[in-house]
Amino acid sequence: MDFTESETNFFSSKEGFRSVEKVVLLTFLSTVILMAILGNLLVMVAVCRDRQLRKIKTNYFIVSLAFADLLVSVLVMPFGAIELVQDIWIYGEMFCLVRTSLDVLLTTASIFHLCCISLDRYYAICCQPLVYRNKMTPLRIALMLGGCWVIPMFISFLPIMQGWNNIGIIDLIEKRKFPQNSNSTYCIFMVNKPYAITCSVVAFYIPFLLMVLAYYRIYITAKEHAQQIQMLQRAGAPSEGRPQPTDQHSTHRMRTETKAAKTLCIIMGCFCLCWAPFFVTNIVDPFVDYTVPGQVWTAFLWLGYINSGLNPFLYAFLNKSFRRAFLIILCCDDERYRRPSILGQTVPCSTTTINGSTHVLRAQQERSSGNARRSRCFYRPTAVQPSTMWALFIAIHSPRQD
Repeated sequence: MDFTESETNFFSSKEGFRSVEKVVLLTFLSTVILMAILGNLLVMVAVCRDRQLRKIKTNYFIVSLAFADLLVSVLVMPFGAIELVQDIWIYGEMFCLVRTSLDVLLTTASIFHLCCISLDRYYAICCQPLVYRNKMTPLRIALMLGGCWVIPMFISFLPIMQGWNNIGIIDLIEKRKFPQNSNSTYCIFMVNKPYAITCSVVAFYIPFLLMVLAYYRIYITAKEHAQQIQMLQRAGAPSEGRPQPTDQHSTHRMRTETKAAKTLCIIMGCFCLCWAPFFVTNIVDPFVDYTVPGQVWTAFLWLGYINSGLNPFLYAFLNKSFRRAFLIILCCDDERYRRPSILGQTVPCSTTTINGSTHVLRAQQERSSGNARRSRCFYRPTAVQPSTMWALFIAIHSPRQD
């Protein structure tokens, strides 16, 4: 198929919308944009205001991710929505290049942050859980965050501003920018085969592979930790004089593992659903003479944008600490949602060791309704090192503090 046929196929799919369709489309796009802006702003404000959230190193990646997604929703989505609804680009050729470069830069940075979050958790749980604090230093966190922003520059502003992406297809791009059968001008971003392969591999396929491997190992380790926690709970049960039935422990472990599996499946499922269609099409299109319809491109692109609105829900709203911080912000510092400032005093009860990691069974003094004191032993990991319970909750997106 030659360029003339592909050009006809492209513009036949970019027909203008009727008035009702424009209203529906504009409502949907506005909802996506507002959801992304408010969700990511809420994440950033929560971490800035909550001292406990700032202590968790993973949250630095989540805040940087929220900032990248916020820029996508402010600098990229609105202009794409206006062009889609009005069926014309009115901001000039130079701003078209800038907007396209920002699109590639910010969406790639967002994907890189997702990859760094998975690697951070993998490193903390699977590789060196006992020395995580010493290994994940502020300098290394800064280098990882810097890489999330600098590396995408080499596949966005540099090649796009230099025109490396359109070598060999300039004539086709000009025809699509200024179609003969229309007075409209479009902001067209097309890529040749070398750029399509390089950009897709760097921006999606490598991070995707790392995320799959990391989360797979996290889930396997979480299952092992759940079994160890069950052993510790059984070891602590006799001190109460009321050993819990085995089937209750098994049920609790199954629920924990099921929750971890569902959470990880939701994360990877949403990421693949949002970005895989676009990057698969991005590689396929140059090899089929650019015959992918324009509506398909638009749908897949906005599906990727939706991921920027979902990230706050997946990486923050599933976290109990974040949810508490959100409630405090939204409810105007309501004291009901603040953390208790006074904790029950604890004294050591007994210790045990599993796989070289020491865990403590502590006795906590509690007051009953009759003001009489009573003691009970429960499992609590030592504070000098990340525990199996801490690692498990990180795996299911509920990181806890030491």
